[in-house]
Amino acid sequence: MSYAYLFKYIIIGDTGVGKSCLLLQFTDKRFQPVHDLTIGVEFGARMITIDGKQIKLQIWDTAGQESFRSITRSYYRGAAGALLVYDITRDLEARRDVKKEEGEAFAREHGLIFMETSAKTAANVEEAFINTAKEIYQKIQEGVFDINNEANGIKIGPQHSPSNPSVPLGGSRNQDSGGCC
Repeated sequence: MSYAYLFKYIIIGDTGVGKSCLLLQFTDKRFQPVHDLTIGVEFGARMITIDGKQIKLQIWDTAGQESFRSITRSYYRGAAGALLVYDITRDLEARRDVKKEEGEAFAREHGLIFMETSAKTAANVEEAFINTAKEIYQKIQEGVFDINNEANGIKIGPQHSPSNPSVPLGGSRNQDSGGCC
C-alpha cells in the first residue's frame, strides 16, 4: 500500500517488560501471553491515517537484555520516535511498584508524552503509537524535521505530494497537535 510518509520507531526498555507484546497488539491486535525473548531486533509495521494522509509506521522492537545493548543502540540512530516501555509491577495493578505520578514526572522532566498502556487489554496501545505519530507529523508541518534527511527517521513515500507551497512539503495549515516526542 502506498503512503505519504514512513516514520521509523523504536521500542526500548528492559527485558521482559512487554515491548514485543505491545508491538504485536498494535500491529496484529492480539495479545500473546507467552513470548520468546527478542534476540537483537524484531520488526513490525502498520499503516495509519493522519490529516487524511497515509503514514506507515515502521517499528523496531529491540532486545532488552544487556548483552544486546551494543546492537540495539545502532537502531536508535535514524528513529523519528521511540517508545520507552517499563512494567509498573511485572504483575498486577495491586502490586504496583512505579506510581503513575513518578512516570508522569519523568516524562515531564524529559519532554516526553506519558501514557500507561496494557498490551493485554489493549488500553492506550493505539493512542501511544498514533499520538506520537501526530506529534512527528506536526513537527514536519512546522519545519522542525528536514524530511529530505532520512537520518531523522522520516522517509517521503510514493503517495507524497505537496499541497501548499508556502508550507513544508506535504503540509497544510490546519493540523492536530499531539503530545511531545
